[in-house]
Amino acid sequence: MPLLRIPFLLSPLALLLGWASQAQAQTAVPAPGSVPSWQTCAAQAGDDAARLRCFDAWARQQATEAAAVNAQAAARTPQQGATTNKPASTGGTATTAVVADTPLAAPEAPVVERCHDTRYSVLSRVWELESGTDCGVLSLRGYRPVSLSLAQSSSVNRTPGTPNPENQSTEVEGYRRTEARIQLSVRTKLAQGLLTPREGDRVDSLWLGYSQQSFWQVFSPELSRPFRATDHEPELIYVYPTYAELGSWRLRYSGLGIVHQSNGQNLPLSRSWNRVYLMAGAESKDERFRVTGRVWHRLSEDAKSDDNPDITDYIGRAEITGGWTLSNRDNLSLTLRHPLKTNGKGSARFEWQHALGPQGEGWLRSGLRLHTQIFHGYGDSLIDYNVRKTVFSVGLSLMDF
Repeated sequence: MPLLRIPFLLSPLALLLGWASQAQAQTAVPAPGSVPSWQTCAAQAGDDAARLRCFDAWARQQATEAAAVNAQAAARTPQQGATTNKPASTGGTATTAVVADTPLAAPEAPVVERCHDTRYSVLSRVWELESGTDCGVLSLRGYRPVSLSLAQSSSVNRTPGTPNPENQSTEVEGYRRTEARIQLSVRTKLAQGLLTPREGDRVDSLWLGYSQQSFWQVFSPELSRPFRATDHEPELIYVYPTYAELGSWRLRYSGLGIVHQSNGQNLPLSRSWNRVYLMAGAESKDERFRVTGRVWHRLSEDAKSDDNPDITDYIGRAEITGGWTLSNRDNLSLTLRHPLKTNGKGSARFEWQHALGPQGEGWLRSGLRLHTQIFHGYGDSLIDYNVRKTVFSVGLSLMDF
């Protein structure tokens, strides 16, 4: 045969062999015991029955592998899903492991600190009166609101003074009636279970608190925007869970404390005083209303060094605060202070707090509040303890309960 005719004979043969090989690949079924893949099954487009048998084999293989994974997971964590039965005859325990049908775990619930658990009342969470609200000792918690606000006053005290001649200012400061106010307030529990059983439901506690309020003349550029005053207030507080039914109300706690308050200034602007107080708190049984109160006694000082000898006649000797929960976002409160004298001065402070952001549990919960308040009377600050004024302020605050 001439060599020139060989390629013409081989070409049809090559086409025939290629077609046969392609047809075999399309109709091939995986051998018994082999592991098919979904790509192999999908390639069998020319034979529907073969493709279906291939996908069935692949599905059975996937089910076998999933069962093996579940068994390995159960072997690694045998304690999950275990139930304990105590036979009456032997007094022993028998543990039976329950293995889930699927390795998918249920989503974890948000972590909720005990002192933020809303199943308990506000007063119980604030002072951690029950073991279920305990968040431990020496951890930082909020006390009064941590706030930043804009305040407008009816007047401004440009020449502050007191009955002590050493504390009379002669310089006139060009302060403005509009200013910013910053309040920081934190506390920590030093000890608990001092007079109550540690294993009981009711827990007493000893707290250390610190509050600071600064009055910032941010709108006085000609004065280089100074802080007009800053009041410091450290205190030591003991709280005892005191339960008593009072009709539709219940007494929740009582306590005592000692507090120092000063503005850290030199003469003639120095103001300071020390006092001890008794306190108590009650709430309605539907937990919508709260009443807390304090009555205090000022610790005496040497008359020559007393910065403000008549401070209790203006700021007062007692205060009472009523709180009203309108909704899970809105709270109202009214604080009244009085000297407990017929010719006393005192003050009133009305506040509205509106929660901003989500109000869920744990990390879903926001402590940010829109904080609005109106103050009227004496004692808006230590430097103004004997100045009567009306102050309107609005801003943002952080609350941790």
